[in-house]
Amino acid sequence: MAATKTKLITTSPGPKGSPKGGAPASGRDPGRPVASNRRARHDYEILDTVECGLVLQGSEVKSLREGRAQITEGYARIDDGELWLFQTHIPPWAFAVGFGSHDPDRRRKLLAHRHQIEQWDQRTKTQPLTMIPLQLYFKDGRAKLELALAKGRTLYDRRNAIAKRDAERDMARAAKNVERYG
Repeated sequence: MAATKTKLITTSPGPKGSPKGGAPASGRDPGRPVASNRRARHDYEILDTVECGLVLQGSEVKSLREGRAQITEGYARIDDGELWLFQTHIPPWAFAVGFGSHDPDRRRKLLAHRHQIEQWDQRTKTQPLTMIPLQLYFKDGRAKLELALAKGRTLYDRRNAIAKRDAERDMARAAKNVERYG
């Protein structure tokens, strides 16, 4: 009678974010945005947001993976039924010699659902609204942009928003102290 050998194969989880459950190959935290527009929530009243894809060249993706992008001066506009992103700066990747580098300030096409584009087009034509980028990040290996439909705030509105935020913060602090000290 021949004896059969069985081999016990065990798999252990790899480092955090790897294909076995560990960190991504680029070393960046997948939840961390590549670029964010922090002044947007101060200067604008955000009415609606949408997640858009970006049409990028290879060297732009490599540059984004290094975390190099500026979207603070950016805005979006609808031309001929297509959504375009203007005045965002993605610098050329340092090693993009073999296949050429890109124009860092070129306009980039945004990918969104047709009904969202049509709806936002109607709203921007009837009201004084603008489309501004809030965050640029990677989701499932693809570059995504959180785009907001916003209304500009005047200096008076900004001051009121700051005063309201400070008052809410003081009330929360007071409530916490009442809970803590009775």
